[in-house]
Amino acid sequence: MRFDILTIFPGFFSGPLDHGILSRAIATGAVEVSTHDLRAFAHDRHRTVDDRPFGGGEGMVLKAPPIFECVESLGGIAARAERDLSKQSVILLSAQGKRFTQATARRLATLERVVLLCGRYEGVDERVCELLADEELSIGDYVLSGGELAAAVVVDAVVRLLPGVLGHADSARYESFGEGDDPSDAMTADGVPRSTHGAGGLLDYPHYTRPAEFRGVAIPEVLSGGDHAAIRRWRRQMQLEKTWRNRPDLLECAALSDEDREFLAGFEGDSIEHQ
Repeated sequence: MRFDILTIFPGFFSGPLDHGILSRAIATGAVEVSTHDLRAFAHDRHRTVDDRPFGGGEGMVLKAPPIFECVESLGGIAARAERDLSKQSVILLSAQGKRFTQATARRLATLERVVLLCGRYEGVDERVCELLADEELSIGDYVLSGGELAAAVVVDAVVRLLPGVLGHADSARYESFGEGDDPSDAMTADGVPRSTHGAGGLLDYPHYTRPAEFRGVAIPEVLSGGDHAAIRRWRRQMQLEKTWRNRPDLLECAALSDEDREFLAGFEGDSIEHQ
């Protein structure tokens, strides 16, 4: 898979791309990430990529010509009317875009090539949206100074879903916002709900490691008892509890068992009886 990132600050990505999972994925050839300086496609002596908006208003707007020229220089990116969206996509990162989700990341992970356009200033000439980009994406309901941070988030979220990038094949499935697409996957062979199946995008359960007691707080007793079915059940309940506390909206579309629903029914106000 290949990412092309169009930006006025290509040096920004020397940090995110040089560490951790992304760095290893690039080193092993699982993904290729190239950054492209939009100023290289501005032809005045000041390499100007922005201008004042027609109609007046505050701030500056990124001009369309440098963006179009940069994309057209990449090679292999078809014109929008002829683009095969099952293989490649051109995406504008913008506060006005659709919210980027784990489902979006999974969809992008199936493509061969993704071009990310990093917005700046007050926005981007609308003709980029009309004639070049396939979609606009936003990583959240807030405004950033530019699309570079958003591009780094998108690349990280997508790359970790590529085959072989994570150490275990199920690492990206059984975590917060994991797949859980197959209802039968929600249960283990002994009928206990999986502790981490992500059906509906539930949040992950709490994790503990050594020491077993730290600053007066001990790990939950069930985790040291050796009863694996009880551990899976506890983890599932804690997953439900954390989702209920932090993101109750996710429960509306979650695949819940009768046991899950019974557990959730015990919640009254802010009081939760741990089972």
